[in-house]
Amino acid sequence: DSLPQVLADEKRLNQVFLNLLDNAVKYNNEGGSIRVAAFESERFVQVDVSDTGIGIPEKAIARIFERFYRVDKARSRELGGTGLGLSIVKHIITAHGGQVWVKSELGCGSTFSFTLPVA
Repeated sequence: DSLPQVLADEKRLNQVFLNLLDNAVKYNNEGGSIRVAAFESERFVQVDVSDTGIGIPEKAIARIFERFYRVDKARSRELGGTGLGLSIVKHIITAHGGQVWVKSELGCGSTFSFTLPVA
């Protein structure tokens, strides 16, 4: 089973994966797992990056892709980061004609998903 090709800037797409995987590691529980999956969905390729981490409060989900937004400022200082990673992800994916979103359950983990149009 192979996926169709997408037209994308390789360096920018690497940045997307780096940011999503970095967050999955930072906000995961000790001994937790991270899963990356990709599949074709209509005329798009969808990628999911899931973790079994701390999750995101529902009230924060609407703002999670805003520049400099941090869910927990104290924890962010402890773990590093600028609050720009997810904003950069959204900018890159939308510039490529795709969409990005998150589903999360507090205490159970998060799944960040994005789509890119098939070439």
